[in-house]
Amino acid sequence: MSSLRSVVGILSLTRSLGCPITVQTHRHIKRWVAPTLRELAHRQKKLGPQKPEPRAGFVEWNERSELFAFGKRLGESFQLPLLQRAFTEKAFARVEEEKRRKLGIEENDLHILDNEDLVEKGRHISKAYVEAFLQHQMPKVPKEGLVEISNHLLSTDTLAHVSSHLGTKDLIHSTEYPPSKESLAESLQAVIGALADSSGVERAFLFVRDFICTQLNQKDLLDIWTPEEPLQLLEKICAERKLGDPEPRLLGDCGKNTVLAAYQVGIYGNRQLLGQGFGEDVQTATETAAIDALQRIFDTHENRRPFDFGLQLETQNVRLA
Repeated sequence: MSSLRSVVGILSLTRSLGCPITVQTHRHIKRWVAPTLRELAHRQKKLGPQKPEPRAGFVEWNERSELFAFGKRLGESFQLPLLQRAFTEKAFARVEEEKRRKLGIEENDLHILDNEDLVEKGRHISKAYVEAFLQHQMPKVPKEGLVEISNHLLSTDTLAHVSSHLGTKDLIHSTEYPPSKESLAESLQAVIGALADSSGVERAFLFVRDFICTQLNQKDLLDIWTPEEPLQLLEKICAERKLGDPEPRLLGDCGKNTVLAAYQVGIYGNRQLLGQGFGEDVQTATETAAIDALQRIFDTHENRRPFDFGLQLETQNVRLA
């Protein structure tokens, strides 16, 4: 009580004198903390960069919860055994079977299902829907152009890009980590196959539309497909569509016989300007004009109408064998 009275007395005295009360806080860091942190940093630098470790090796990893969360993130309903098999590669399954055999496990419990059949099914579904989607969205493009664009969408790089951004890297059971592009692409196709078996082919089609076909958004189709001989292709297209014989004409030039020479060529058909282009010589300008004319005819230029990614194709319009 005496100490409490003394504290109250000091506070009343400071109030009467008008002195502000300041409370100072100090951080008490032990003297051993800084040397320990320096030693740990030195050891880490001495070891060098470490290889990435899969999350499945951590104690708090729960594969069933991760698979369930994967489906909910995508807004899809998967059968968990099917989804788990979609992420199990054939090589990994054989290695695990060999480990179990060495441990003396019975032969009936050795077999591990892999995703080989789901990969094939997903590849077939994605190819069929992408081709139907491109045919519907770009009806003026010839078959060779549609094939090139379809191959781009279904390439290993594109599928691996989509798969990695969906968060499949830590779910894949592979013999290597991080998984290769081929593993990422095949896992995505296996997920499509598992979705078709779990929720139906229609949901798999919508999955392909939402995650694979949308890779064409804001893409220049000329970077994906550029005709090797544009002038010959233009002549063929003009003959098929009765646009007249394409006739290149020199529209303008400047800087002749200099390093900075430039030529402008226009291609006409039935007295209509089909396309125009520029180049450092007449041949290059003619090819550029032919490409511009093809883009206008095929409706693949930069100012074309955007793709309709909300489109729902009927199942009978997709050619599934």
